[in-house]
Amino acid sequence: MRLNELKLGRSAVIDHVEDHAAGDPVAERLRALGFVPGEPIRIVAVGPIGADPIAVGIGFTRFALRRAEAARVLLRDAA
Repeated sequence: MRLNELKLGRSAVIDHVEDHAAGDPVAERLRALGFVPGEPIRIVAVGPIGADPIAVGIGFTRFALRRAEAARVLLRDAA
């Protein structure tokens, strides 16, 4: 499952961030912000128009991501 498919209030664990090309700056930035394998993540809010952007929580930190950026984050079920 991809992060942009996770429903509001649901939790999962990050599996990996997908690179679209070698040295992908968006993927590198997401990893630098803490989108790393094994981190629990949840959707805390969605935008009013088309549910874009989405607000996600990793630990005590909140991030707003466009759905296109969130689609790069692949998830697995929270254990």
